[in-house]
Amino acid sequence: MKYKGYTGLVEFDEDAKIFHGEVIGLRDVITFQGRSVAELEKALVDSVEYYLAWCAERNKQPEKPFSGKLMVRTTPEIHSRAAIAAARIGLSLNKYIEKAIEDETQRVLA
Repeated sequence: MKYKGYTGLVEFDEDAKIFHGEVIGLRDVITFQGRSVAELEKALVDSVEYYLAWCAERNKQPEKPFSGKLMVRTTPEIHSRAAIAAARIGLSLNKYIEKAIEDETQRVLA
């Protein structure tokens, strides 16, 4: 679910029989819940709008999710293998990792 560039990830709580979601990619916490898709969509909009208003009242810049900067921590061995593989196919390490992430996310989200 998306609204104004914010992405909500939704899960179903079987015990409570309710969907609950959280906006991902932020340090700030934005949550929402509902019993139907329509309720979830409205709750996401309401929660994001509340967050933006809350930030405005405090003269705080709202966090923007997914700036495009991603720090990855890995082992020295994986770092080395990735750098060698990137060089062998003529890509920078950054482009190689970007391509690997793109390929994997397309596979998982297909």
